[in-house]
Amino acid sequence: MKTIELAQYGPVIPVIVLDRLEDAVPLARALVAGGVRVLEVTLRTPVALACMEAMIREVPEAIVGAGTVRSVADAEAVKKIGARFAVSPGYTSAIGEACLALDLPLLPGVSTASEVMTANADGYHFLKLFPATAVGGLSLLKAFASPFHDVSFCPTGGLTPENAPQFLALPNVKVCGGSWFTPADAVNHGDWARITELAQASHALRR
Repeated sequence: MKTIELAQYGPVIPVIVLDRLEDAVPLARALVAGGVRVLEVTLRTPVALACMEAMIREVPEAIVGAGTVRSVADAEAVKKIGARFAVSPGYTSAIGEACLALDLPLLPGVSTASEVMTANADGYHFLKLFPATAVGGLSLLKAFASPFHDVSFCPTGGLTPENAPQFLALPNVKVCGGSWFTPADAVNHGDWARITELAQASHALRR
């Protein structure tokens, strides 16, 4: 699988932070029930790897990947548990080369033209703009369009249901990332129906 293929499953990839292992499977099922199959579980909590393992085992319809991959060790760990893809907040050639060696599809994070060029030089042309709104958002993506005409982006960071349609309307944006699918109060209270509704609503964001 190539990371660009993730865009075919819907306009938004949920960026997920989980603090409790018991929430992993019901959350994944709720998102899949809403038509969202690509799930990015971030390596920001001690239970993240276990949560991904549970999702992969119990919810085979989900395409589970790891976010916040910051080192070669992270890449090796998520590959070992069966993650289908990795997402990094920034880019280093060490991570890029490791993921290629591991046959682990990588969506590398960039925020500057120099980082885009570095990732391109290593063979990556579908990139995550992060933190999107903080580094220029729509204006930056429009500016990148001409010099990087062969590069596509997944903006993540600061996106909302209100501004996501503007990003998705840009020709060089294939999909975007968002954390609004999994509000903490809904997860903490097991309000899986609400999460399914948020997932269903995301399909209307690309106009």
